[in-house]
Amino acid sequence: MFISHTVSFVKNAMGNVIRPGDAVIDATVGGGLDTLFLSKAVGPQGTVFGFDVQQHALDKAAQRLASEPAPDNVRLFLAGHETMAEHIPSRFHGSMAGAMFNLGYLPGSDQSVITRPASTCAAIDAALGLLRKGGVISTVLYTGHPGGEDEARSVESHCASLPMDTARIMRCTMHNQPTAQTRILFLEKR
Repeated sequence: MFISHTVSFVKNAMGNVIRPGDAVIDATVGGGLDTLFLSKAVGPQGTVFGFDVQQHALDKAAQRLASEPAPDNVRLFLAGHETMAEHIPSRFHGSMAGAMFNLGYLPGSDQSVITRPASTCAAIDAALGLLRKGGVISTVLYTGHPGGEDEARSVESHCASLPMDTARIMRCTMHNQPTAQTRILFLEKR
């Protein structure tokens, strides 16, 4: 189904933006599912830059990439996503096609290690600076864990304050899910 699974919906949307040979960002590597999707989407001539603050997450992603038929086009960084501009070579600045964020915590891991509003808002700003015109950021905001709703509100507020000549922003939500509502923001660079 098209909208029954949030991550599938986001990947479908991002698949309309990303092309073979593009450079992209997985801002929250986690278990590597988005990393794998991005790797396949950009193909052998493309590049994926992945960020996570947990070595366990990067190891899990590397294992996933090794076990799948995926191109060898991923560079993983043990670093906060807010530092992405420092790690991505300058030749890619202003030319990235997209960035994906899945906020919250790594399922099956320490749930006290979560993304935080300040670093996430800084990372979104960094990603916007790295994107080319027409590049898209997807941000999945999970609210069902401690700190999730606060982060979602902060990120939504931050993005709502961005000027229209910087980005156009669309907010999506599963409207008839009353609790632990997952929300999605798409930011298209102008």
